[in-house]
Amino acid sequence: MNQIELFESYRGYVFGIAYRMLGSVMDAEDCLQEVFLRWQSHAEAVENPRAWLATVATRWCLDQLNTARHQREQYIGEWLPEPLITPAPSSELEQAESLSTAFLVLLERLSPAERAVFLLHKVFGYEYSEIGEIVGKSAAACRQLGHRAAEHVAQARPRFKVEPSVQQRLSTQFLQSCATGDLNSLMSLLAEDVVLRSDGGGVVQAARNPIYGPSAVGRFLLGVLPKLPVNSIFEPRMINGQPGFVAMVDGHASGTLILDLLDQQIGGIYIMLNPHKLQHLSQ
Repeated sequence: MNQIELFESYRGYVFGIAYRMLGSVMDAEDCLQEVFLRWQSHAEAVENPRAWLATVATRWCLDQLNTARHQREQYIGEWLPEPLITPAPSSELEQAESLSTAFLVLLERLSPAERAVFLLHKVFGYEYSEIGEIVGKSAAACRQLGHRAAEHVAQARPRFKVEPSVQQRLSTQFLQSCATGDLNSLMSLLAEDVVLRSDGGGVVQAARNPIYGPSAVGRFLLGVLPKLPVNSIFEPRMINGQPGFVAMVDGHASGTLILDLLDQQIGGIYIMLNPHKLQHLSQ
């Protein structure tokens, strides 16, 4: 296996670190390119490719996060990660959960360093001593960062693994209820504490604040759907490991909707409308 083939075997691994760190498909691709360029210059001297690639990718992402922190604080409305089309749900619950939109939004509460340590330890299985070498801190400092991050994450509501058959049923019923304008049917699918969040980035119109409760969420959805272009096509897709839909208009993605399922109901809905975050989905 030559150097390029070896790097390609780790492509998904490097992308996985970068996407979870940055919440951006396009930035994760940029990270891949940067890591590959450095790999070409250093590959012959690398003894542990997995750790070396993780180090370069993580440090690049930390630089990006520190730069983007002010931009996200000034972001107009809700900030949501770029939607990522994923295959069927992973049997690895930790891996699948760490791709969910709800989880990535939660990670926004963490500092860049906390985010890196938490992901490397909880998702990618690195020991704190190894993480210290990756991020340039002591093992004790990383352990403290990891514990603090875990406390923040633990404040989120518990999640449940939803069987594929239930995912299919709920997503089909959701689409049918929206298409027919049946508010009662739609509300019956929504959990009592359901929350809808939408991201327009100040570029297109979107709800700038979260919408809470079955009645408000249902009425919002049935109010905005008729305003969509008449030639919109809703393609069922797995997005960030969860069932969702991509709205396509003349071959271009105009929006995505992700259903965050909890047990037998829909606990959260995430709508991406910011065109800058949809470019990678257009045909």
